[in-house]
Amino acid sequence: MDFSLDYSLVMELCEAITIFCFGLSWPISIRKSLISKTAQGKSLFFEVFLLLGYAFGITRKIMQITVLDCSGMIFYLSFFFYILNFIEIGIDVALYFRNKKLDRLREESVVLANIR
Repeated sequence: MDFSLDYSLVMELCEAITIFCFGLSWPISIRKSLISKTAQGKSLFFEVFLLLGYAFGITRKIMQITVLDCSGMIFYLSFFFYILNFIEIGIDVALYFRNKKLDRLREESVVLANIR
């Protein structure tokens, strides 16, 4: 029996698991953004850099497909997780702007109430 290790498969698996684990936090963050209706405690700077990082990860996967002819279930699984995480962060960024507007409207209503 040959128990030699296919390192490229192990590396793809590690990448897929890493991205999957990172992705588990985004539904929680989205839920918190929806319920709290405030942008306080959120960092747009942080989320934009995460989007940028995932965009480069997606670019890398596309290059691996087109240039290196990479394939396989685990390869495509990690590619899927990159895209899913990118979409989830995009949703959280959109909620940031919605919540920032709600914060501003609340502040304006407090100011108007104090004037009266």
